[in-house]
Amino acid sequence: MEKNSSLHTIRSYKRDIDDFYQFMKARGVLDFPAVTRADVRAYLTMLYEKNYARKTVSRKISALRSLYNFHMREKRVSENVFSTVFLPKNEGRLPTFLYEEEIQELFYSLQGNEPLDQRDRALLELLYATGMRVSECAGLTVQDLDLSIGTVLVHGKGRKERYLPVGSFALEAIERYMEGGRKKLEKRTSPDALFLNYKGGQLTDRSIRTIVKKRMEQAAQHKHLRPHDIRHSFATHLLNNGADLRVVQELLGHEHLSTTQMYTHVTKERLRHVYQAHHPRA
Repeated sequence: MEKNSSLHTIRSYKRDIDDFYQFMKARGVLDFPAVTRADVRAYLTMLYEKNYARKTVSRKISALRSLYNFHMREKRVSENVFSTVFLPKNEGRLPTFLYEEEIQELFYSLQGNEPLDQRDRALLELLYATGMRVSECAGLTVQDLDLSIGTVLVHGKGRKERYLPVGSFALEAIERYMEGGRKKLEKRTSPDALFLNYKGGQLTDRSIRTIVKKRMEQAAQHKHLRPHDIRHSFATHLLNNGADLRVVQELLGHEHLSTTQMYTHVTKERLRHVYQAHHPRA
């Protein structure tokens, strides 16, 4: 409540704490004040042996460090046994993204005129036009859209809201879906959700991921893609075309600029172009 965390974050942290508690229980340690730094080292060793990703280990450590900070504040423990644990360094992987030509191929493959085809086209166009998260897209209502000025109100992480501009291609696809496909999908009991399923109900986060993944795989069978790669592509294309980093941070809804900086990689084409243009013996 104090941090205004999202339900997804709360579930993840609770799962991390439950896993740690079960590990301690197996070692015969049944309450948090009894945990020693040796227990923490044993827990970290277990995480390493199970080959958890560095990002996952970092989240688990952060969750438990925050938990012990809370217990110290409430005078339930005398020390934070996670205070001296270093977070693993990031693996330094570049985010997966589609080139602009691949994005064009993706939308070219979405030419159907059936209600679900119109919905899926509008869905993908909106995700690429705004860079919003799939979870944010799932929560959109018809009222969140202002087609007259081309903006959408997004309800982001930590209940933070932000207005995002929507490009002309996405606006056209959404208008077509709302005037055609959505009216055919809509039932008397349908919610105000922007994107509906074939039964007239609201598309869930999981359903959108399934739809996007399926459509992306149909368009690019040779690549293993995830729905989040649309967001990566949005940020990459903006920065490669000269957008300001802080503007992209605001559009993505990132709290810290360091999170946005992962997208400052450049494509091979841009590297080649800059090299050819500026190296005296290129």
